[in-house]
Amino acid sequence: MRNPDRRGMTGRILMLASLLCLAIGALLAWQVQAQQGERTALVMTVEGAIGPAISDYFQRGLELAEGRGAELVMVEMDTPGGLDASMRDMIQAMLSSGVPVAIHVTPAGARAASAGTYLLYASHVAAMAPATHLGSATPVQMGGGGLPGIGGEAEEESQGEANDQAAEEEAADTEAAEETANDEPRRGETAMERKVLEDAVAYIRSLAERHGRNAEWAEQAVREAVNLTASEALENNVIDVVARDLDDLLEQIDGRSVVMDDGERTLATADLVIERFDPDWRTKLLAVITNPNVAYFLMIIGFYGLIFELSNPGSLIPGTIGIISLLLALFAFQVLPVNYAGLALILVGLGLIVGEALMPSFGILGIGGIVAFVIGSVMLMDADNLNISLPMIGGIALLAAGLMLWVVTRFIGLRRRAPRTGQEELVGSEATAVEDFEGKGHVRLMGERWNARSTQPLTRGQAVRVTAVEGLTLEVEPLDASS
Repeated sequence: MRNPDRRGMTGRILMLASLLCLAIGALLAWQVQAQQGERTALVMTVEGAIGPAISDYFQRGLELAEGRGAELVMVEMDTPGGLDASMRDMIQAMLSSGVPVAIHVTPAGARAASAGTYLLYASHVAAMAPATHLGSATPVQMGGGGLPGIGGEAEEESQGEANDQAAEEEAADTEAAEETANDEPRRGETAMERKVLEDAVAYIRSLAERHGRNAEWAEQAVREAVNLTASEALENNVIDVVARDLDDLLEQIDGRSVVMDDGERTLATADLVIERFDPDWRTKLLAVITNPNVAYFLMIIGFYGLIFELSNPGSLIPGTIGIISLLLALFAFQVLPVNYAGLALILVGLGLIVGEALMPSFGILGIGGIVAFVIGSVMLMDADNLNISLPMIGGIALLAAGLMLWVVTRFIGLRRRAPRTGQEELVGSEATAVEDFEGKGHVRLMGERWNARSTQPLTRGQAVRVTAVEGLTLEVEPLDASS
């Protein structure tokens, strides 16, 4: 028979477990209901150059905001510009998003240059903090997946040319001269450069017209690389709001109408709960891998890792590291503006350097390989601000040159060394007479019995030196005879 007390204890435990499950379920249901009733704004941070990592992070943030039913996406931005392809992906995702996007150039001293200007024009709400600026959207790198204008000398030259052109137009006569200047290509400007410039102008004007912003200044930002401060941008209808921080921004845009993909929508931003979606490990990893210098270095490691593995089959470690590094480099090159002629030159150069190590040509292959490697490395990236670091190129080239020099000097030393195999090795070797003889006899050399011939009498056990080899007969002489 079962113990009644034990059965009662089991029943009480089951009852307590059921009550606990009900309590947990009720708590989860209450939490979901509370979250659904809570009106939120998702805040993201875009800092640094616009690239594949930032684009992926931005698009995932928009998907997260739609999934959570957020009222607004707010982007705190500070960027010098970035890749044209990544910028366009972000703009397409923003324009088709079901959640309004407010881009806020912040903190003080931040900028929305180049690609950042395009993103600001594409946003549903464009805002800037005091002491920030935007502009310089000229495509300084034409073709090859380049950038919508990153500063430096190219912008200064473009601005200087624009000022000179304006002065000439004022000094010249009226509208006919202006039309001629606009219709004819600028001096030194190729057809491809003009096509890219006109495409960039049309693109930013379309963004400006969508949101009712100043399209004329947008065109100036592309053609002449002009800039505006936050207060000037507000006065010229380039942005919508100048806000100190997120709370100030939410307060100012409450009740504002914005143009969405499905029509106009009125923002209700009062009492929104701010939730942050900061860059995670995936974004940081992508940012590291897609750094041109890191991708370049991974390619070099991958190439040499595979070469070492093929030279020494079964090592495993070089091959494993090499294949992982090479795959990561190929992924990075897929999303970076790679010049394939430069990539081909790098691979040819590395192959020639390895060929010098395997088949020494006294520097011919090696020097050609280093020249091809350096030229290809300089040409590898098709964007002005994504070039490979010259010190890194020089360092790797010096290492390759050092390896080549070591191989050549070692090969020359081996040629000067006395032969260690074949008949040449026997000449000069020491042997021992196995019997008394003069003329023909036998000696023992390296554990073997050889026919020998000597012009001097020899005794058994006497040490002799080989002076020549004729077929299977050794010419020998006593050791003391040559001393």
